[in-house]
Amino acid sequence: MTEIAEPRVVSPNALTVRTSAAAPERVRAKVAERLISFFSPLLLLGLWELLVRVELLDARFFPAPSRVLVAFWQLLISGQLLGHVGISLLRSGIGFVLGGVPALIIGLSMGLFPMVRAAIWPMIGALYPIPKIAILPLVMLIFGLGESSKWVIIAVGVFFPILINTMAGVINIDPIYLDVGRNFGASRINRYLTIALPGALPLIITGVRLAWGVALLLIVAAEFVASKSGLGYLIWQSWQTFAVDQMYVGIITISGLGYLSFVLLDELGKILVPWKPGTVS
Repeated sequence: MTEIAEPRVVSPNALTVRTSAAAPERVRAKVAERLISFFSPLLLLGLWELLVRVELLDARFFPAPSRVLVAFWQLLISGQLLGHVGISLLRSGIGFVLGGVPALIIGLSMGLFPMVRAAIWPMIGALYPIPKIAILPLVMLIFGLGESSKWVIIAVGVFFPILINTMAGVINIDPIYLDVGRNFGASRINRYLTIALPGALPLIITGVRLAWGVALLLIVAAEFVASKSGLGYLIWQSWQTFAVDQMYVGIITISGLGYLSFVLLDELGKILVPWKPGTVS
């Protein structure tokens, strides 16, 4: 007959020893990941510099990182770069508020009330796939070449990601919470503020992250046309004058702003939604 082995009983002390032994391994792995994340971009920049120095890359189109850094410093100390950054962020912020606040309200309403969702969703489905940059000429025709057209195109771009994520967040709320609010006689405004908004917050923050990325994309495109300031104007003007190093400064600055804003939004998500730390990562 086959003998049946008795199950082994692991004592709590043995588990504690194993956990303690695994802790340094996790710490070393975490440190290694951070070192790789830090040094890999530096390695890429070093390789880029080397390829330009040995003339395997055409410096006219791919200036060496050292040359781009000099141009960055010159634009920074002259105040031009900070001025362009400030103007682009101001335009993006205004457009973001103009598009984000209505999107939040409508998204909450669509999530709470099926009839509202049934009425609006077909229009969202028809308009959302249209590339927002494709309607920039129409926006400029209606609102002119000033600041209003830039605000409007950003508002249109950020509207859809926030609305769709807000609606999805409300729909995914456990119905029992809505039933409890209804049974206790919660007013409509209370259902918005105390049930729908907190319950949908993880997906709302995700929508805000997506929308802010769209805002940065659209502001650069909008500043290409009929603008005398902003990062988009800096990139376009540098291209026209073949100041390629300054063009790279504008591109890298946009990239840095995007990365920094995503890090800040991740930290904001951890503060606002501490029970779901992985929703925005």
